[in-house]
Amino acid sequence: MERTIILTHQDLKRLHALIEGVQSERNAEAAEALESELGRAQVVEASAVPPDVVTMNSKVRFVDETTGQEREAQLVYPQDASASEGRISILAPIGAALIGLRAGDSIDWPMPNGRTKRLRIVEVTWQPEAAGQYDL
Repeated sequence: MERTIILTHQDLKRLHALIEGVQSERNAEAAEALESELGRAQVVEASAVPPDVVTMNSKVRFVDETTGQEREAQLVYPQDASASEGRISILAPIGAALIGLRAGDSIDWPMPNGRTKRLRIVEVTWQPEAAGQYDL
């Protein structure tokens, strides 16, 4: 059974605009994978998104179930990405995998090297919508 992801109307609109604007070949594959994810989203108002869902600009703890490595990162738009500051672009393979998942969810996500990573959401440690910040 294919799982559903949850997105806010605003995130969906911004992500579609981002995908349409992708120029580089490097980002094209990630944009295609992201677009496929967006196609199975349950879209909700920002005020109705559950607090344990990964939305844009959320901070999330997740574990790579293949290696057991746990990370905390913030899911951001490409222009705000910074690996050294723990900000993962939505167009990075792991970023595209995280959007719309809930705490406890796992996903198998294809990586550029042909391998697949299995990621599990441990906790959404901060979400803009839960903090009342609907315009991030």
